[in-house]
Amino acid sequence: MKARTFRRHVRESFKSLGRNGWMTFASVSAVTVTLLLVGVFFVIMMNLNKVATTIEEDVEIRVHVDVAANDKDKEVLQQQINRVSGIKSVTYSPKEKELENLIESLGEEGEAFQLFEQDNPLNDVYVVKTKNPTDTMKVAQQIEKLNYVATVKYGQGKVEQLFNFIKISRNVGLVLIIGLLFTAMFLISNTIKITIMARKREIEIMRLVGATNGFIRWPFFLEGLWLGILGAVVPIAVVSAAYFYAYDFLNAKLKDHFIKLLEFNPFVYQLSAILIIMGAAIGIWGSLMSVRKFLKV
Repeated sequence: MKARTFRRHVRESFKSLGRNGWMTFASVSAVTVTLLLVGVFFVIMMNLNKVATTIEEDVEIRVHVDVAANDKDKEVLQQQINRVSGIKSVTYSPKEKELENLIESLGEEGEAFQLFEQDNPLNDVYVVKTKNPTDTMKVAQQIEKLNYVATVKYGQGKVEQLFNFIKISRNVGLVLIIGLLFTAMFLISNTIKITIMARKREIEIMRLVGATNGFIRWPFFLEGLWLGILGAVVPIAVVSAAYFYAYDFLNAKLKDHFIKLLEFNPFVYQLSAILIIMGAAIGIWGSLMSVRKFLKV
């Protein structure tokens, strides 16, 4: 396509937006509302995903070594654990360290356990992390069968429920976002269809003078692009401002907890780019579907 022809298509698409002011407003409003909801859901889901990832990374297997095991037995056991498929790291924690951690975690109540420093009843422990957190249960079952393993603890029952909840949450969020995007495409497609029907005579004249199908389609293609981009402007502004204040407020509340929100920068800029791309994509898609189904060229 020649540059002059492309510039002509761009001008025609902008003129069409102006001539069909109310329909343009309706399309942009549809995209705005949809992308606003998508943006809010996206912020929530991405932060929930970060929290879920943090929780998954904290899941570990604690392998309690049999008290009858000597240093050589412990070394052999560590080598066997390392050979289990899916292991990311294995860290040895002697029973003295385990007692210190117990006393520290209990605070003032833990002072009573200092009496056990001379005769420590705890086990030495191997702290195992898996490459994929969802493999925790499978790896734990394999380690449990090894010699000189007293017990294996990884939050059995609760871990499975946690992973199922995280999986369901992610899937529900994805379905909601996809559903909202298809809703926007449908609304834009129908709005542009009305525009095309209103310009049916103009299109017929263009065909009579020899305009090709592509020449006729291009202005509608660009029109859908502008509608999508314009519809993304307000959601970006609203979501960015809301997240700025929410980030400062919630971070102050959660500073003593393990839960951390995604940092404002670069998350908001990435989100803005995603919303613009989504707006442009659903605008173009809605336009193309409308032209394809209702424009007889």
